[in-house]
Amino acid sequence: MSQTPYKRKRGDRRDGIWLKDLDPMHGFTPYLYPNRADNEAFIEESIDLTAINAFLAEKNQEHPDFKYTYFHIILASIVKALTLKPRMNRFIAGNRVYQRKELTAAFVVKKQFHENAEESLAYLKFDENSTLESIHQSIYNEIHTFREENKTDNSTDGMAMLLKCPRPILRLVMKILFALDYRGKVPYSLVKTDPNYASIFVSNLGSIKLNAAYHHLNNWGTNSLFVVIGEKYKAPRYDDNGNVTGMREMLNLGITLDERIADGYYYSKTIQLVKHLLQNPQLLSLPAKEPVEVP
Repeated sequence: MSQTPYKRKRGDRRDGIWLKDLDPMHGFTPYLYPNRADNEAFIEESIDLTAINAFLAEKNQEHPDFKYTYFHIILASIVKALTLKPRMNRFIAGNRVYQRKELTAAFVVKKQFHENAEESLAYLKFDENSTLESIHQSIYNEIHTFREENKTDNSTDGMAMLLKCPRPILRLVMKILFALDYRGKVPYSLVKTDPNYASIFVSNLGSIKLNAAYHHLNNWGTNSLFVVIGEKYKAPRYDDNGNVTGMREMLNLGITLDERIADGYYYSKTIQLVKHLLQNPQLLSLPAKEPVEVP
């Protein structure tokens, strides 16, 4: 996102700028359809991993200790796409449309790969100069902190605290929090690492051998984009005559988004950009703000 200082105006939130000059359709839609979970659009894309596999093989010769993975490539491509397509970094809260002030991503970190292992929620911030390499380093730092230092995240600590309340008190607290959430007034200490307030919520189900693609959005928070990375699989490759010429590795990417933040054409152009970046991963080493020509 741009680093130009912005003076907060009436109606703005701590995390977003109120877009007052939208066309009537986009301005009125949040009143007609107020709940985020009722306005989901789901897109599933099959990604050819040929170019990514070649890129990773070369990249990981330089970084054998903490290897680059599909997760790093996909997250970097989405960060770059949202930087170049800023409408995708909007959210709707309190019946108003806001441009988010920061570009953030959240994902679950499993401290160990077994059934009883604890999970934590990672929350990272990016800017217009972010690259694949800087994102890789940020993820390494976050995962290392959770796994090696046995750190817990702010959101998990907050939920643990609230669960000590009796049920009637907790229900009352949640009603108050939802009222504050509507107005953008939830205490920052409670939501500063809440994944439901991130630009992008990513679930890497492929890492646990699960191939589900769809995940719903939530009415709590401001998250407008949920991305699910599925398990890789093999699919036949065809020539122009329809003959099978071999097999290739593929991966399904499921994207659930709030359809109220932009229009279908803008979504289409954004998805085309993401797919182009995934087929040309070397572009991700450039700053996120660097323009990309999509054929």
